[in-house]
Amino acid sequence: SKAMQYMFFAERQCSKIPGLTAKPGPLDSVGIVGAGLMGGGIAMCCAEVGMKVTLLDVDPSNLDRGMKVIQKNYARSVERKSKTQAQVDKIMSLITPSTTYDSLSQCDIVVEAVFENMDLKKKIFASFDKVCKPGCILASNTSRLNIDEVASVTSRPQDVIGCHFFSPANVMRLLENVRGSKTSPSTIATAMAFGVKIKKVTCLVGNCDGFIANRVMGVSGAPALLQGGLMPNQIDGAAEAYGMKMGPMRMNDLVGLDLFGRERASSGAAKPDEVVFDAMFATQRFGQKNGKGFYKYDEKLR
Repeated sequence: SKAMQYMFFAERQCSKIPGLTAKPGPLDSVGIVGAGLMGGGIAMCCAEVGMKVTLLDVDPSNLDRGMKVIQKNYARSVERKSKTQAQVDKIMSLITPSTTYDSLSQCDIVVEAVFENMDLKKKIFASFDKVCKPGCILASNTSRLNIDEVASVTSRPQDVIGCHFFSPANVMRLLENVRGSKTSPSTIATAMAFGVKIKKVTCLVGNCDGFIANRVMGVSGAPALLQGGLMPNQIDGAAEAYGMKMGPMRMNDLVGLDLFGRERASSGAAKPDEVVFDAMFATQRFGQKNGKGFYKYDEKLR
């Protein structure tokens, strides 16, 4: 019971920043770039609390696929009776698909939610800088890249912050807000208020490789166990028996093995003949998104 009490108060305390006196800005509308698993999940979080959402993807087929995934998720909610059709219709009415950056011009906050590639993120933030209104919060969902480098392509680095969601964003409760060296107090205040508004356990972290959660995960030992010859189900079984809701291999399948695999392959760092994760990417085993990762999946088995 003491541990539960500690967790209760810790979750509420972490969103309070000592010495921060700035007031948050408006949070009525949000733009999200990237209609994949992460972007769609963030869109759901925002629409469910009444924010007007613009979901942008420059690829029309990706955008259409992303909207269909959101609709399918809500259809399951109706089937499970966790939401009514009327509630779903209201939520979906708040999500507007788009393929052009001009549609973000009046958003209070924009969130980039594409895969981990610095050049791509810089290109997106340069577009944000051109079209977003003054004072708009420019947020990146990066899970480990340097926020200051992302901000360097804009004329307003004080408005740039990391908002690292965890996959799937519409389910996982944690949000890491990552401040850069030039992030302003008002940007921090607004990003923290954003997390609270969409009902996340929101914490402020520093700008370093992997931030907090991914640094912790990196030293968990799971990759070393896999490299040492243990099977994914053995590693997951031990983790889940210990009390984790999901083992590390299942989690990687859920997040997508291509997330870091693509970046390692494009940078020349991948060693598919030596590293299991690199081999998985090379053989196009990306996880749940294409039905095969460490495990096999179908529409019913997720």
